[in-house]
Amino acid sequence: MSEMSLDLTGKAAVVTGGSRGLGMGIVTAMAEKGARVAICGRKQENLDQAVQTFREQGHDVMAMAANVGDSAHMGEFFKAVEERFGRLDILVNNVGMNILTASVAEAGEGLWDKIIQTNLKGTFLASCEAVKLMKASGGGKIINITSTAAKKAAPGMGIYSVAKAAVEMLTQVMAVELAQQNIQVNAVAPSMVRTKFSQPFWSDEGMLKQITATIPMGRIAEVEDVVGAVLFLASGLSDFVTGERLTVDGGSLA
Repeated sequence: MSEMSLDLTGKAAVVTGGSRGLGMGIVTAMAEKGARVAICGRKQENLDQAVQTFREQGHDVMAMAANVGDSAHMGEFFKAVEERFGRLDILVNNVGMNILTASVAEAGEGLWDKIIQTNLKGTFLASCEAVKLMKASGGGKIINITSTAAKKAAPGMGIYSVAKAAVEMLTQVMAVELAQQNIQVNAVAPSMVRTKFSQPFWSDEGMLKQITATIPMGRIAEVEDVVGAVLFLASGLSDFVTGERLTVDGGSLA
């Protein structure tokens, strides 16, 4: 039996999109629990600012500019992770992107490709690279950040919803395929989280009121609400949990 603890000492982790918002919160929490963490993102300036923030918190976080939707970038990034840490135990596929879309049927092909590439293809590519290192390390944890939008259509979220629904099926497929390699694959599906990503929604008082009216707990999620779920799935506490979707939504889908 594994130790019943959230301690991640000695573990090596990757958090895609870890330079801000939810990703930054996840990185901080993992580092505080003892993990060595690497992050990637598309903008070097965001990574530099994040690394400085982590350093001020007392955490030495590896950062590298890389696009999760580009296989060459992912290959280079995970090679650098292996060189730095010598192993990989945890991957959090946190990168997500949405462009408000009035109608999927009227969306251009380019918009479809961009949202699908970032949310779905990026999760696929990062996971494939991570699995190579996890097999060599004797196992690991893959945690995909999805959304309640994967289960419930909402205005402006059409293509994003499709992408996240596909990520949840990818989660289940990989969980089954990798179970014998001691790699657990799960998803965390939050409702709206108060980050810059969702600011166009929660910064509008009228829209925020409409959203919170659909949540039994009467508020949107904070970063800390989601981080706890991720830590559970990253730790030994979840060693017999795979192929699952942990919903963090204040009861909105109940």
